[in-house]
Amino acid sequence: MAASCSASYSATLRVKLKKRPGAFAIVAACIGEKGGDIGEVLIVEENRQTVVREITYSAPSAECEHAIAREVGNLPGVELLDVYDCTFRCHEGGKISVTNKRALDSVDALSMAYTPGVARVCMAINDNPRQAFNYTIKSNTVAIVSDGTAVLGLGDIGPEAAMPVMEGKAMLFREFGGVEAFPICLDTKDPDEIIAIVKALAPTFGGINLEDISAPRCFVIEEKLKEMLSIPVFHDDQHGTAVVVLAALTNALKLTGKKIEDLKMVVVGIGAAGVACSKLLMQAGLRNIIGCDRKGAIYKGRIDNMNFAKEWYAENTNPECLKGELSDVIAGADLFLGLSGPKILSVDDLKKMNPKPIVFAMSNPVPEIMPEDAAPYVSVMATGRSDYPNQINNVLAFPGIFRGALDCRASAITEGMKIAAAEAIASLVLENELRPDYVIPSTFHPEVGKKVAAAVRQAAFADGVAAKSILPLATFAETGKF
Repeated sequence: MAASCSASYSATLRVKLKKRPGAFAIVAACIGEKGGDIGEVLIVEENRQTVVREITYSAPSAECEHAIAREVGNLPGVELLDVYDCTFRCHEGGKISVTNKRALDSVDALSMAYTPGVARVCMAINDNPRQAFNYTIKSNTVAIVSDGTAVLGLGDIGPEAAMPVMEGKAMLFREFGGVEAFPICLDTKDPDEIIAIVKALAPTFGGINLEDISAPRCFVIEEKLKEMLSIPVFHDDQHGTAVVVLAALTNALKLTGKKIEDLKMVVVGIGAAGVACSKLLMQAGLRNIIGCDRKGAIYKGRIDNMNFAKEWYAENTNPECLKGELSDVIAGADLFLGLSGPKILSVDDLKKMNPKPIVFAMSNPVPEIMPEDAAPYVSVMATGRSDYPNQINNVLAFPGIFRGALDCRASAITEGMKIAAAEAIASLVLENELRPDYVIPSTFHPEVGKKVAAAVRQAAFADGVAAKSILPLATFAETGKF
């Protein structure tokens, strides 16, 4: 099966062609033969003899993208004037900016926004620090904190290289939740240093989103910050993933007629997301979970390749103390949850599962088993990819979760708020729409942010972490405006 073209691997060529019939067709044929898919074509300049065109195309890989440009440049009668990578062009100069919300168009405006008027507001906050939520960006601003040690699909690439991901995350916060977010990439891997830095930065922000910090360090960092700070601390790699997994499972169970308390789940990849997904599903009622890593099943008493997170896992899962490889423990499973690496689940493994198995193969970019291979043997299949149905994407969760938490000025994000978010996401797939290839709404569903925010805010009040006395009169959850 040929690989699909992706906008991630797209380029624009500027070519000069002789003005004669078939000249462009030769270029188009070359792009197609080499595996490219042509998008926009523009004429930018022409005269009686020549025409200059800009041709944008996508490809299945970076190698293919570059090869197409070389091949077009070598065609007779074609002069390659310029070529640029569209993805790199998207990132030029960074993807976010800081803009003024108030106009500085007069002396009066300047005197209120800055000196001398600003002093009055400073003293009001000095007298009552909670007023910072009313009179600074704190009320709607989140710090995206990373050390670049566990960037999805790339691993430990460091703080500078992690910045494009964190900028993208800030865009998602703004687009899907109306939350202002700013990337803060730290040049340290020391958990104590990260904790100290974030604690020192906290007065500026209404919430902290930890991102791409490797396990098991991420568990320590999150727990310590939650103890120290009175604003929400949320590690999206853990909890955002868990929320969307629970949402997808909620609807998958409706299709299969199974109950969560009766499931046997096998998880491969006991890192940040694997542990968090297991914990949230346990909160939702799942009882029989077996986790696997490179050394096989995790069980009470195992010594090899353990850490404190896996010790917790051994103590709280695998009630039958099963041992062995994935292929051994998957027999009789109802749900496979993959958060590990490519192609580790086989068709033979699927055949050992219970009838109507559910498979969430979330490794990116290559899942634990390809959907086309799994299709004949599974009831519901989901991945982390946008080019297959049922994409389990954190963007369904974190913008709305923070929107709801900020709206009610929650001091923390509780398990109840996470479960409420999952239920809200699941509810957006209506009963008459539910089918095996549609158990989770699109990331562009217009109601996701509002629905999740409203549910999270309600759960925050129920769990006693919302600041009722300073609840805004009109929130994004109610109005859909920000």
